[in-house]
Amino acid sequence: MIVEIGHYAMVLALVLALVQSLMPFWGARTGDVGLMRIADVTAPVQCAFLALSFAALTYAYVVSDFSVVNVVMNSHSEKPLLFKITGVWGNHEGSMLLWVLILAIFGAGIAFFGGNLPRSLKANVLSVQAWVTVAFLLFIVLTSNPFDRVHSAPAEGEDLNPILQDIGLAIHPPLLYLGYVGLSISFSFAIAALIEGRLDAAWARWVRPWTLAAWVFLTLGISMGSYWAYYELGWGGWWFWDPVENASFMPWLAATALLHSAIVMEKREALKVWTVLLAIIAFSLSLLGTFLVRSGVLTSVHAFATDPERGLFILAILMVFIGGAFALFALRASELRQGGMFAPISREGALVVNNLFLSVATATVLLGTLYPLLLEALTGDKISVGPPFFNLTFGPLMIPLLLAVPFGPILAWKRGNLAMALERLWWAGAASLLVVACIFALFGIDAWIKAIAIGVAVWLMLGALADPLGRVKAFSSPIGDTFRRLINLPRSAWGTTVAHFGVGVMLLGIVGVSAFESEEITTLNPGETASIAGYEFTFEGLRPNTGENYTEVIAQFTAREGGNVIAVMEPSRRVYPARNFPTTEAAFHTVDMFSQLYISPGDPTQDGGIVVRFYHKPLVTLIWIGTLIMSAGGVLSLMDRRLRVGAPTRAKKAKQPSIPQGMEPAE
Repeated sequence: MIVEIGHYAMVLALVLALVQSLMPFWGARTGDVGLMRIADVTAPVQCAFLALSFAALTYAYVVSDFSVVNVVMNSHSEKPLLFKITGVWGNHEGSMLLWVLILAIFGAGIAFFGGNLPRSLKANVLSVQAWVTVAFLLFIVLTSNPFDRVHSAPAEGEDLNPILQDIGLAIHPPLLYLGYVGLSISFSFAIAALIEGRLDAAWARWVRPWTLAAWVFLTLGISMGSYWAYYELGWGGWWFWDPVENASFMPWLAATALLHSAIVMEKREALKVWTVLLAIIAFSLSLLGTFLVRSGVLTSVHAFATDPERGLFILAILMVFIGGAFALFALRASELRQGGMFAPISREGALVVNNLFLSVATATVLLGTLYPLLLEALTGDKISVGPPFFNLTFGPLMIPLLLAVPFGPILAWKRGNLAMALERLWWAGAASLLVVACIFALFGIDAWIKAIAIGVAVWLMLGALADPLGRVKAFSSPIGDTFRRLINLPRSAWGTTVAHFGVGVMLLGIVGVSAFESEEITTLNPGETASIAGYEFTFEGLRPNTGENYTEVIAQFTAREGGNVIAVMEPSRRVYPARNFPTTEAAFHTVDMFSQLYISPGDPTQDGGIVVRFYHKPLVTLIWIGTLIMSAGGVLSLMDRRLRVGAPTRAKKAKQPSIPQGMEPAE
């Protein structure tokens, strides 16, 4: 009965989405306030129905209701409760229900917190959001219904893919979808603005918090996915330029460009057309990622579905929304009034450089991801575009962008002074050059790539601090005054500083592990020792173990440094009987605060030995610490009152003499 309630709730949500997609839109066209207000009711009620539907599917997983096809295919009665719950979104049908639930959550957020939006704009935004919801609810109902029943319920399910039975998969997909799907709000704002023909600084102020929230979630989601792949797949890597990894990375790049472009539009009413275009592109890339993951055109550990029929349906959605959005943009772009002018050396100019490099980088990743698919479709030839291509194209694009990042917050709006910016950044540049010189001294001239990359990371971190230190007149005024100025700095300024500092931390981790990683592959028998990067690993032997729904063979290693025991590490090889599926469980131990020892076991030998791969990964944890710092910067910016949707209005000033209409001062 509960399953049927979930099914009916999903269908009722579809009906409400249809109403929301039509009535408020027509009300905005005709000026009917009553019709426009319908969206304020339908959006939260639609969200409630989808939440009920998702809860019903979760219940079916928790109680192991094997009369539901989706539960049979992706669950097992012996699976731990946590992984029964995460199994809800560990498959195509359940993850799509989560997809539309998040769409509805963002729509309800606009309904609740969009009280300061113009009535017609709010109605159009919620209508566009409902168009997307209708399309994907139809997709679910017609091709991917998670509530389908089986005629004869089996006694047991087929279990979830074992590599997805991990705490990382309890966190990664929801975070990723909150970012991925959250960009739909930016898209809805862009289409609503094009429909109305109204685009100004206020529009940028309204769209920025929603885009920033989606960006924070997307950053966390990508980071969690990277960390999950690092420790769960047993390969020792943190990023492989997998096409499905790229599918989430491209919207992140576009959203980053959109955030910076919206700042220019808000402050100077410039880059209007470009900002709207970026809002369309960011969500279009999210839709493209959905197609890649669910159409069957890719084979990946991240891919959900391989049904061409579903792929054609999603392709039709792409054609309607992406094609329709670009067509509307082509019709309306020429009508949008351009904003203020600015000099090349200015904060606007720095943000334009930011957008230029981010856009080219996005196009590079898009080309490398789609080219093999297009070539195979047209000629039948299969090629692989992997890390060498992306490292040689994406990396060089990032260097000039990262070098320019510290200048942006320091330069003045409209017309900046480059000499003054260099004066405030000289100490960061000097420290970076000193680091580069030290790397050359330690590793020789052949280490020039490592030296430059580490120097850029230091430049980013120290350069990020230059703006707040300059604002508070650090080292040139009394400590008490400096401290008061620090406290009074806007949170958005702190957010920018923290986010840019996080980029530097992440880059330092990437360079550290990429340039200085050590690896050793060997076969050990009990009592034998292997050495790597000054650490010794003694193989103590194998022992069996039984988990809740798996059996495993654990290999025990004692790690020593300078003869002192620093850790006992126990990687394992597991087998999940329900699917007879083997997995590798790596073991890792953090040393020197940010570096890690990493052991990935292979197959045991007949004489009790084991094939094993040892790694020493310098500074690897800084990759994920950096992304957390970046996300914290986004949260700090969201806490700024000026960026919060629905912030309370300021107290009214004392009554002033009235001014005749038409004589108001210009702002």
